[in-house]
Amino acid sequence: MSYYGVIGSGNFGTAMANVMALNGKVLIYVRRQEVYDNILHKRFNRGQKMHPNVRPTLSLEEVAENCKIIVPLVPSSNFRDMMKKAAPCLTPEHILIHGTKGLGLSIPSKTEMDKAIPLRREYIQTMSDIIQQESVVIRVGCLSGPNLSKEIANNEPTATVVASRFDEVISKGKEALRGSMFRVYGSHDVLGVELAGVLKNIMALGAGMLRGLNFGENSKAMLISRGLGEMIKLGNALGADTTAFLGVAGVGDLVATCSSHLSRNHTVGYRLAKGEELQAIVTDMNQVVEGIKTVRIAKGIAMYYQLELPIVEGLYRVLYEGDSIANCMEYLMSHGFDKDVDFY
Repeated sequence: MSYYGVIGSGNFGTAMANVMALNGKVLIYVRRQEVYDNILHKRFNRGQKMHPNVRPTLSLEEVAENCKIIVPLVPSSNFRDMMKKAAPCLTPEHILIHGTKGLGLSIPSKTEMDKAIPLRREYIQTMSDIIQQESVVIRVGCLSGPNLSKEIANNEPTATVVASRFDEVISKGKEALRGSMFRVYGSHDVLGVELAGVLKNIMALGAGMLRGLNFGENSKAMLISRGLGEMIKLGNALGADTTAFLGVAGVGDLVATCSSHLSRNHTVGYRLAKGEELQAIVTDMNQVVEGIKTVRIAKGIAMYYQLELPIVEGLYRVLYEGDSIANCMEYLMSHGFDKDVDFY
């Protein structure tokens, strides 16, 4: 019997396994025995009731053997290691559609990147890049959109985008993911969709700070609109098309994560504005907060391509140079830009 495969049993992986279970049998790869036991016997994981069609496994080999379509949903910091472990089991017949909203780096230096350095496209590793670097899989795609896992688990209506240069991947992705409350759109701009999902995390940090400072909707709207422009500039510099940022995976995801306390990045920004220390927040959350690393990467891209990105610059100063949020706000409000739409 053929299954859909999910690699990763976090909140998002669990929610997506349940979505895919509406369309067929699902194998979800987990690393820990206790998680395996909870899913198999108690039928619960991460507070979510598991669909009867979902079966756990501790074996990547079993996933590869039984699943033609595999959806990796692990943090970017673990993604390459996961692909290295899975690669010996994968063949060109597999289709991988990842949902990881993060970036990796491949810098030709053994020096640790403890501060921003100029970064050109060759140094930036999307998760699709990593899949193709570490495996023989050819048909690769990504999914991205306003997909907060708690709302998906509650069966609230939302949408995502499956992006791939292969029509078959888009078609198979739609078959696997579609549901009465889960709409799936298609795109051929893989890079644009991936970058949109990653870069919005930067703006979610800023939106959380605004909420922590008790600012209202005007401030958030300004951040979202100006932040979208900075995302587009970054995407264009790396070779992505503008249109990817104007759809569900771009502005849709941006609005969701900038507006919701369910967003990890939004939560970090909020707690920073309330006076907590960054390291203490990250330690307490015990979850990957992609936006923190992404701010540094975006700063490096801006340095190389000579982009003026006031929001990225201000957040970089707060997160990496110890500047105050008050100084960041003063910098943003006094910046010399006076043109509304400046990203085309």
